[in-house]
Amino acid sequence: MTTDTLLDLGALGDDFIRDPYPVYARLRARGPVHRVRIPEGTEAWLVVGYEAGRALLADQRLSKEWHRASPSLDVGKVSAGTSMLSNDAPAHTRLRRLVAREFTPRRMERLAPRVQEMTDGLLDSMTGGTVRSADLVKALSFPLPMAVICDLLGVPTLDRQAFRTWSNTAVSSLDSEARGLATAAMTRYLAGLLAEKRAAPGDDLISALIHTADDDGDQLSADELMGMAWLLLVAGHETTVNLISNGVLSLLTHPEQLESLRADFGLIDNAVEETLRYEGPVETPTYRFTTEPLDVSGTVIPGGGELVLIAMAGCDRDPARYPDADRFDITRDTRGHVAFGHGIHYCLGAPLARIEARIAIRTLLERCPELRLDTDPARLRWRTGMLLRGPQSLPVAW
Repeated sequence: MTTDTLLDLGALGDDFIRDPYPVYARLRARGPVHRVRIPEGTEAWLVVGYEAGRALLADQRLSKEWHRASPSLDVGKVSAGTSMLSNDAPAHTRLRRLVAREFTPRRMERLAPRVQEMTDGLLDSMTGGTVRSADLVKALSFPLPMAVICDLLGVPTLDRQAFRTWSNTAVSSLDSEARGLATAAMTRYLAGLLAEKRAAPGDDLISALIHTADDDGDQLSADELMGMAWLLLVAGHETTVNLISNGVLSLLTHPEQLESLRADFGLIDNAVEETLRYEGPVETPTYRFTTEPLDVSGTVIPGGGELVLIAMAGCDRDPARYPDADRFDITRDTRGHVAFGHGIHYCLGAPLARIEARIAIRTLLERCPELRLDTDPARLRWRTGMLLRGPQSLPVAW
């Protein structure tokens, strides 16, 4: 069968941005695949069921390569260069192989002391004065991942705020002109950074990527280096900003779960995993395009470059996979969630994001034993678009 019904998600307004889960639940009850118009204005096929979503995340009949997109979609790539995120196998396999050695869980765990040091410094600044309130996004959730990824990649400290503005606009704005200007500004900055690293290599990841080669002598080209710098800098901080904010917000709005965590910080790793499942930082992954017709539970998605979005936020709230899925429970068995994707495009930075969230949330709760939300949750403003999910600010007091 096919479906001709089109749901305009943008017309749902702020209610959908603030809480998309009831919409996903209603759609999921009718089937896993639906025709929608996303807030950015493009028509797409939205997948909301866990089994279908997980399968499609690994289905290589869906392409990540932008030249596969149907011209009728009128969508533009929000990045520069060539990266793993915009390639299929075997090109993706080659690119991932060249960088994966730098992102093993063991290597990322070695960064934990530095992440702890940065967290302590940020919380010293947040709690050191007479004011007992703050916007947690500005005080911790943003500066920590930004500092970690900039430290890792070798990005100068003074450029970080400008980069945050460009990145936020490029991935979240519904204004295509603003996205384009931000993308161009960030690309110019990264081109200069790569030139500096070529001329004077340092002890950082970008310098290593410029000079790294596999056993066959294969290296990243200039275009691939630009794409990798884009991917690592943007994905390396944007998702973790939301993961920390969403984790703290979920705990503060579920006091019984917060009390359980305070009573046993051995639950911190599972609390992070439940945050990923319950209120993950990525609502839908980057675009995928059909290379042939796909039959998903009886709904035929045409070939020819149709846009397919897997609502990971909807998949991980599917009661067919997680009983009582709309309940936040830090003791739940969260295995199998798709917050970091699935298949060959599974998030390379997942180990680092988990480390940062674990350290940031635990240290915050230890330092601020009476931490509370300093606003009505209904008044929080959430990031626009369907890529990233998280509050724009998070007022807290202690």
